[in-house]
Amino acid sequence: MKLIRFGAEGQEKPGVQLDDDTRVDVSSLVSDYDEAFFAGSALAELASQVSTQADTLPKVDASVRLGAPLARPSKIVCVGLNYAKHAAESGMDIPAEPVLFFKATSAIVGPNDDIIIPKGSEKTDWEVELAIVIGKKASYVDEKHAMDHVAGYVLHNDVSERAFQLERSGQWVKGKSADTFAPIGPFIATKNEIAEPGKLKLWLKVNDEMMQDSDTSDLIFDVPHLVSYISQYMTLLPGDIISTGTPFGVGMGLNPPTYLKDGDVVELGINGLGTSKQKVKRYQ
Repeated sequence: MKLIRFGAEGQEKPGVQLDDDTRVDVSSLVSDYDEAFFAGSALAELASQVSTQADTLPKVDASVRLGAPLARPSKIVCVGLNYAKHAAESGMDIPAEPVLFFKATSAIVGPNDDIIIPKGSEKTDWEVELAIVIGKKASYVDEKHAMDHVAGYVLHNDVSERAFQLERSGQWVKGKSADTFAPIGPFIATKNEIAEPGKLKLWLKVNDEMMQDSDTSDLIFDVPHLVSYISQYMTLLPGDIISTGTPFGVGMGLNPPTYLKDGDVVELGINGLGTSKQKVKRYQ
């Protein structure tokens, strides 16, 4: 099942994208895709209801804006340097353990909303990433049981300001958390939709030029390992996001480095998780 949220910013309603790409409004069946929804049996119940009521549910026009496909979660946990070739282009060693940092949840926007270059930024960069949505509270989880705690997967552009991240001292979170720096969606694909998360093609273009073109087989730490590992250090709550890292081809790794500017258009996608498109605008 593919979960969407649609409508004006701040007024999104829950919906489902059917196999024929028709979108239906399920706000009469669930209130929102939030922690309470993912924590209980609502996901399975919704799948059953949609399978029997799809023809009678209100249709959502394709022109209606898509918001992020889940309500603001308690946290976004990101994994750095998790693709071997990206670590190499960054001039860094392959990490012995996952590199973790946070991204502010206030950075979340819809998949096709604008990216706003923040005040004082000269090095805003792109990062296509596979993100995991937690479906069951996870604390000290064994790797062999980690997938029991996954609800699904979603496309994420982990937009990053490299000077804020790397040149301004402190932790990476400063370069990751500006408003609009987390376009998420278009939909959450539930776990059953993605048979092999370790074999997904992912790509990103800037102004129609392919910048990132890889697949998740280059991941250093896979999905079960990440869920288990992170749960040793913090409790993962239903609806939380783990963003698994980006492959090679970021602007910082180019020669010379190249960053986003006003008027640029970023497009990205992952097999099975759809595509998104953001226009870049400078803060005013």
